[in-house]
Amino acid sequence: MRRIVGIIIFIIGVLLLLAYFVMKVQEIGIWFGISTTVVGAAIFGLSFVPKPQPGPDAPPPLSPAERITRVFYEPEPVFKNLRYHPRWLAAFLVIAFAASIYTIASTQRLGPAKMASDLADRAIAGGFIPPDRAEAAKAAIIAQAENQGVLTKIITPLSGINFAFLIMLLLAGIYTLCVLAFGGRINFWQALCVAAYSSLPPIVIERILSLILLYVKSKDDLETIRVQRGLARADLGILVSAMDHPYLYTIASMMGIFTLYGWWLAATGLRNAGEKLSSGSAWTILIILWLLGVALALAGAMFAPSFVG
Repeated sequence: MRRIVGIIIFIIGVLLLLAYFVMKVQEIGIWFGISTTVVGAAIFGLSFVPKPQPGPDAPPPLSPAERITRVFYEPEPVFKNLRYHPRWLAAFLVIAFAASIYTIASTQRLGPAKMASDLADRAIAGGFIPPDRAEAAKAAIIAQAENQGVLTKIITPLSGINFAFLIMLLLAGIYTLCVLAFGGRINFWQALCVAAYSSLPPIVIERILSLILLYVKSKDDLETIRVQRGLARADLGILVSAMDHPYLYTIASMMGIFTLYGWWLAATGLRNAGEKLSSGSAWTILIILWLLGVALALAGAMFAPSFVG
């Protein structure tokens, strides 16, 4: 079944690329076609990765609703159950739904013209648009945003879902290699469950709070980059000016309540979904990955400091 789904998504991705290049349907966007093709190829390839056999002593699988709700307040038994029954799709669908709802709501709340104007201002401030062409380029960007069709509005959240899925696969692969390097044992599907279910509570809580703040705050106080990042701030970045200290802000913004909550869930998941991995090793893996994430974020801030924040 997974192979058929992978083939179908891959074919859709190829057709999207053909529509973009041959039929010149620019609204599709090249990255959406490429990401859809890659997602289809990934699903097809993963269909050959075997799942662990539960064994005669395995507990019965938890229902999707029970896994999704209990991981918020009682994650250890959920991850222990996922060791025997690694089912990740329900968690990913909830994440995708929460992220898509917030993306659609923020687009409607700000409006395409304001979003385009804010991003154009950031590009001008960062020197990506020459000063002598700034006004004309900004006007063209805003006009293009105002004329976007229904297809673009549909593709935007779908592109986010593709990106989130590929990030989950990458994270699962890294978890698998790291656990093996630290002497533990974990199957790729178990690692994918850790990636999905440890991300679920922080993302859902943060998106719900951000959605509330999106409509509580005045529209004049909303800025596109900050809205896209999330309005529910619970990190040390609130103490630092992003414009004056972009690098310090980048590091501080990756140290917060949601980050620590996600770490705790991931450490719990690695210990219980896998085998023979100590708590210290699990936390060491997460700290190493956090340092890698900080390095990548600092590289992005160095390349485009005007987009930090």
